[in-house]
Amino acid sequence: MSAYTADKIRNICLLGHGGEGKTSLVESMLYMTKGTDRLGKVSEGNTVSDYDPEEIKRQFSISMTVEPVEFDGHKINVLDCPGFFDFEGEVLEALRVADAGIVTFSAKGGLSVGSQKAWRKLGEAKKPRLIYISKLDEENADFYKAVEAAREKLGISVCPVVIPVMEGDKAGAIVDVVTKKAYIMEGAKRTEIPVPASIVDRMETYYGMLTESVAETSEELMEKFFEGEEFTLEEMREGLHQGVLAGDLAPVFCGSAFTGIGTLALLRGILDYVPNPMKALADATVDAEGNESECRLDPAGKPALFVFNTMADQYGRFSYFKVMRGDITPDLTMKNSRSEIDEKLGHIYTIKGKKTTEVDRICCGDIGVVAKLVDTKTNDTLYTGAPVAFKKIVFPRTCYSLAITAKSKGAEDKIANGIARLRDEDPVLKSAINPETHQQVISGMGDIHLDVVCSKLKNKFGVEVATEPARIAYREKIRKKVQAEGKHKKQSGGHGQYGHVKMEFEPCEEENFIFEERVFGGSVPKNFFPAVEKGIVESMQRGVLAGYPLVGLKATLFDGSYHDVDSNELSFKVAARLAYKAGIPQANPVIMEPYAELKVTVPEKYMGDIIGDLNKRRGRVMGMDPVGDGMQVITAEVPMAEMQSYAIELRSMTRGWGAFVMDFIRYEETPPVVQQKVIEDAKAFNLAEDDE
Repeated sequence: MSAYTADKIRNICLLGHGGEGKTSLVESMLYMTKGTDRLGKVSEGNTVSDYDPEEIKRQFSISMTVEPVEFDGHKINVLDCPGFFDFEGEVLEALRVADAGIVTFSAKGGLSVGSQKAWRKLGEAKKPRLIYISKLDEENADFYKAVEAAREKLGISVCPVVIPVMEGDKAGAIVDVVTKKAYIMEGAKRTEIPVPASIVDRMETYYGMLTESVAETSEELMEKFFEGEEFTLEEMREGLHQGVLAGDLAPVFCGSAFTGIGTLALLRGILDYVPNPMKALADATVDAEGNESECRLDPAGKPALFVFNTMADQYGRFSYFKVMRGDITPDLTMKNSRSEIDEKLGHIYTIKGKKTTEVDRICCGDIGVVAKLVDTKTNDTLYTGAPVAFKKIVFPRTCYSLAITAKSKGAEDKIANGIARLRDEDPVLKSAINPETHQQVISGMGDIHLDVVCSKLKNKFGVEVATEPARIAYREKIRKKVQAEGKHKKQSGGHGQYGHVKMEFEPCEEENFIFEERVFGGSVPKNFFPAVEKGIVESMQRGVLAGYPLVGLKATLFDGSYHDVDSNELSFKVAARLAYKAGIPQANPVIMEPYAELKVTVPEKYMGDIIGDLNKRRGRVMGMDPVGDGMQVITAEVPMAEMQSYAIELRSMTRGWGAFVMDFIRYEETPPVVQQKVIEDAKAFNLAEDDE
């Protein structure tokens, strides 16, 4: 691959719903520019982008991949992103370093939810937006219907610059509206033809729309427009470039990845309308106090890079980076702004799918890969010269959890090592041992996400796991005051054991546990008070209803007796436990369940369904707030036991639009029916453990 300077580079991400043809479009780009010698197909598992065994098996993208496309003396770094919502973290990584985005959707299926969400993400990131309407070769494809749907939902900035000439249900040719030229595909070769008479009126209509948009980009062009003068091709391209950069225009392209029609027009449009890294939106640095400062890429500055993605396996990891200052060369030693550890780069590479090519320089604005860094992770900045840290990617919070166990004994270390490696490459993935339920719990963005994690544990790290719903950490609590007695007496030759206590147990709202004593006359010596308290504290780890920890207890020692010879700390600790076991069942114990504050964001039209569903889950709706773009945030308090599969069900109810965050707030008493089920489930679980 040739060496490029920053002005000859474009960084662009492909976004959209799963199955809309993003990976196939990348294949077409590479094939049409001779970057590959054959056109790969997702169905055959031989595409450049989807090379991971999991992607080949499932036939959809899981990871973000980088494919450099060389076209007309330029290098276009195409970042192909997964379309399924479970892999949102990969999309955010691509958005962080791309200078523009292409929203892809099908001429057959129209504007999907995933494509609309991608459009919004680009808008929030203030990145220029292009649109590519795919699958013009499929039956029932309707480009013009898809355009109208896009204009209706995305706004009037949407305007075609390439349109198809339909022959029945399929595109026989395309017309470049800007140049007013038409093309057909003859095998893998593009051939210019006269513009068909059937499309001239449409072409002129769209050309008129484009000239109006171009006129608004400068006073000089506006004046020329009102005087009725034609814009030159250079003025049209520069005006469209400025409109795209400002976010006022979203040019629409179209084509078929299978036939290659429209692919070269899209590549030309990327060069003409997408800014190079130097002209793109300014980046940001963050100081030690968290204050952000605007920062433009600097080819002449001291070398610095930002790591936006990590790929890990059992042999090591590759760190994907974008060069933010200067040039990156293999001989550099750079400091990590997070850990302050020096990293020697060694070999540096460009990457195309899974294929790496070693190079001796990567220029500012370009994307590269380095292997086997000691302490560098996704979101780290490496620099030389004055310290700098670039703004980090904010990853989404997890919303779906499962407990995992090894299917074979002694594989716990393998699981821990595998999860640690997978977390290196997937910062969204979380894992922890729940200290109360003693389960290892993994958390992600949905069932597909965690299923992929489990498959990778098996295929990459050789450990097979079973999954089950994560157990809820219930509590137990008493509701009335009781008195109980505990006496421990044991004689076995020599010194025996003797401890005797009388206790009062009552609910306590202010604190988790309070211990008091009001013993008179020395019936229990003071030196045994700590042992009594310890006995109660240890007993509270297991409640009497379902074995969950007891909370909110005040225990008062008010009487007892002792033996001059046989009494000791152990005896009084055992006596306290006996008093606990005798008294707590009589104190009207109840199961307490964790409640969380839920904030769910949905389109207004789904609010009734969501509120009805929350009521079925025993939730209490606390309020609703509009947040723009027809979206509402519903705030509710919900029992966490009812929310374990909510991530999946919310997407189903809202066709993928819904999103939520949930935070624990307190424990509340469970209703009698729920309490009975919790007790039965706990008994079944304990019996199963005993059988093992």
